[in-house]
Amino acid sequence: MKRILLIPKIKIQNANALSSPYTIGFPAMTAWLGGVHALQRKLTAKHFNALKFTSVAVACHHIDLQTYKGQGDYVHSIIGTGNPLDKNGNRPSFIEEARCHLIVSLVIEYQGVDIDDSDEFIAAITRQLHSGLKLASGDILDFYMPELFKIGDEKEQQQLMRKLMPGHVLIERRDLMIEAMEDGQDALDAMLDYLKIMYLSEQDQAGNIEWSSHKKTIGWIVPIATGFHGISDMGTAENQRDPETPHRFAESIVTLGEFKMPYRIKKLDDMLWHYHADLEKSLYLCQQNNQSY
Repeated sequence: MKRILLIPKIKIQNANALSSPYTIGFPAMTAWLGGVHALQRKLTAKHFNALKFTSVAVACHHIDLQTYKGQGDYVHSIIGTGNPLDKNGNRPSFIEEARCHLIVSLVIEYQGVDIDDSDEFIAAITRQLHSGLKLASGDILDFYMPELFKIGDEKEQQQLMRKLMPGHVLIERRDLMIEAMEDGQDALDAMLDYLKIMYLSEQDQAGNIEWSSHKKTIGWIVPIATGFHGISDMGTAENQRDPETPHRFAESIVTLGEFKMPYRIKKLDDMLWHYHADLEKSLYLCQQNNQSY
């Protein structure tokens, strides 16, 4: 039996679309788990001391990536913000930030709240979402009333999945990367091989040309950032934010993911994500409860 908190149709403005140093698109899973963890800390600081959010799924209903491609342009450009002029009337220098507006639903598995406290629990969550909490660095503009579910059989799971329609849930497809790399491909080549679309042309006897396209595998495959890899030893750094916590430099981990319609999810754990640390390999990951590899 799983206890599930559903926060439906969260409308977010100016979320961080720079999901890794070299990919732009849907915010990284680290951003969603980080936002949910921040919500948990605010709730435990108030009344629910035993509350724990154990895993999270995110369903995307709409995304508006803030990029622009003009007629004849080869690539898209980031739509920047209009910053105020400086004292000399010039535009100040700024760093381009990839942004997106989106509507998502969060499915959160939780522990530590009794059913008798459900009304108070929902009210506390609503207050926190209205009090300036950010998700993926974006501002929460609106959301539907949170709901609580008990998932113990397929019928109860289907009731939850209907709440996520129409939309797509994000799952990990690291298995595609592993398979390609076991065949001898480089990691970056393996990723690009699954993301590229090949266009082919054929000319019939009458001289007419027909175009077709295909990908290496079916499905809506995208690059996703799922954590960090430590590249330095634990230690201290000058002016680090928390002097009590060991510091280390890290780089993003990027792999493949797939957006799936909720009705194609067989088990709830197939779409739920949780934190996982492999200290021997210096890996700090977001990974799914049910791994497909």
